Amino acid sequence: MKKENYDFLVIGSGIAGLYFALEAAKQGKVLVVTKDEISTSNTSYAQGGIATVAKVEDSFEKHIEDTLVAGVELCNEDVVAMIVREGPAVIDKLIEYGINFTKEEDKRKYSLHKEGGHSEHRIYHFDDVTGQEVIRGLVKKVLMNDSITVRTQMAAIDLLTEHQKGIEHEIQGETSCYGAYILNTNNNEIEKITARTTILATGGAGQVYLHTTNPEVATGDGVAMAYRAKATISNLEFFQFHPTTLYDEKSEGRSFLITEAVRGFGGVLKTEDGEEFMQNYHPLKSLAPRDIVARAIDNEMKRTGVSCVYLDVRDFPASQIIKSFPNIYKECLERGIDITKEMIPVVPAAHYQCGGILTDHYGRTDVHGLFAIGEVACTGLHGANRLASNSLLEALVLATKAVEAAGKYINSEEIDLTGIRDWDHGNSTRPQEKIVIR
Repeated sequence: MKKENYDFLVIGSGIAGLYFALEAAKQGKVLVVTKDEISTSNTSYAQGGIATVAKVEDSFEKHIEDTLVAGVELCNEDVVAMIVREGPAVIDKLIEYGINFTKEEDKRKYSLHKEGGHSEHRIYHFDDVTGQEVIRGLVKKVLMNDSITVRTQMAAIDLLTEHQKGIEHEIQGETSCYGAYILNTNNNEIEKITARTTILATGGAGQVYLHTTNPEVATGDGVAMAYRAKATISNLEFFQFHPTTLYDEKSEGRSFLITEAVRGFGGVLKTEDGEEFMQNYHPLKSLAPRDIVARAIDNEMKRTGVSCVYLDVRDFPASQIIKSFPNIYKECLERGIDITKEMIPVVPAAHYQCGGILTDHYGRTDVHGLFAIGEVACTGLHGANRLASNSLLEALVLATKAVEAAGKYINSEEIDLTGIRDWDHGNSTRPQEKIVIR
């Protein structure tokens, strides 16, 4: 069995994992493992952008209030305030890393979108493929960094805890993490990778649903591993459904997302006969928070027996639509829908895991040496429903905070990476747990 030691083991290569790796590389040796290619993650499919206060007429207080309202007042207000106020700094860092955001025609100011639940235009974006651009820039920087090793086709199997040292702890908060068992899918061998800190950045679990915007890698691995390691898991009942994914009865697998920004642009939800209906559900109509819009669409579909509703942008000039949403225009056109002339058929689909591994303001779990950042974590930012484009913001801010805390941890703790068992193909090292589903 191959054995390796690192200061930071990062499991996952979305925005949270890659950004953490770049910042942590200033303090030690980093390994990033990902079970597919380095650019395969939920982040790559993010169309909308990153919510950050940037205009004079906007304010942190407005962004905080919008987040609390969208989260149905179940957010951690301290966390919301912290993340919102850190937004401008992480945007500046991304720009420093060479990541592009769309600018106005005069090229002097950034073009800021407005999305559902937001009271102001505050969404930094790159056309309608923001996630692809962010991952492009971060991957480029990561691969150039000599302190970061990247290994693809590596599927995390289990976390290394005292169980692998023959020690059993039944109380949360007494366990420590020392790395992970990783399945190398290139040769089907399991490797033991030990690390002074382990960072779960494995994303969400959209693939547990029939219809989802998430890629095939989003199978909830991080939450499952953390649960087995006796970390606290919170708010898994809050799973956000994106209200507008392209309805195509012939397609299979991941649903194609129609970004929130289309409604911020002026798109209106309608029935097949062109009647608006969102005024019956919320004063913000088509720009209501996602949970409200998703439930409204679901109710309309059940009430009338139809398979979908429609998003209409036909009142705008074709050139403006194509310029603002080139990727959506191209994808729909390939499926026989010209969005400049026809309404877009849409349905809700599982989109974002609002709960996850419970962490503090610094991404620390209650397992020593184990951190969780990004969608896999439950920081308290989202409450019962995530405000549009707050996810990439949270990933960046918590990655920054986690680097600070993880750096202090490896410098202050006596971390013994010896005595950890190799993977036993015949016997599990964990006690069997009885799970009752009610």
